[in-house]
Amino acid sequence: MKITNVSIRKVEKEDSRMKGIASVLLDDEFAVHDIRIIEGTKGLFIAMPSRKTSVGNYRDIAHPISQEVRSMFEKAILDAYEKAGDSNEQPSETEEE
Repeated sequence: MKITNVSIRKVEKEDSRMKGIASVLLDDEFAVHDIRIIEGTKGLFIAMPSRKTSVGNYRDIAHPISQEVRSMFEKAILDAYEKAGDSNEQPSETEEE
């Protein structure tokens, strides 16, 4: 599986830890949207798309199963976020393996 494209939309909201939203294209055939880029106490991290359950908890809709794949997503997304600079949307071709 390869991440073949990452699109970033930066979010600039006052007093918000959310810094952007990413969409990832896998093998040019499967897209995952609404991956949040969050500023944490130890730096930026990603949060996979989720929805609120009937009891008020949040559950991921799509997520990596292994730490290796999670790291691949995080690296590709955060690299694209850093390259996005001041532009509102920045598609990025990647060569992740």
